[in-house]
Amino acid sequence: MFKCDCCGCCCRNLNKSELYSDLDRGDGVCKYLSGNLCSIYENRPLLCRVDECYDLYFCNIMERKEYYRLNMVECQKLKNMEG
Repeated sequence: MFKCDCCGCCCRNLNKSELYSDLDRGDGVCKYLSGNLCSIYENRPLLCRVDECYDLYFCNIMERKEYYRLNMVECQKLKNMEG
């Protein structure tokens, strides 16, 4: 399982990817973000589910370990931008 530290950086930077435009409240922040947590976590969209996205779209392209590593690289970039 992907180890998320619940910092909320990904949810505060939706404007970095067109894929998340439906979730953007207009300022790059997810309309479902409450503090640093998702207010609809159990019902969040597939795009927000790292493990399920891997299983559906990336399992035939790369190993899970590499997929997690790439996600963590992007996570760290977002944290550095906010820091």
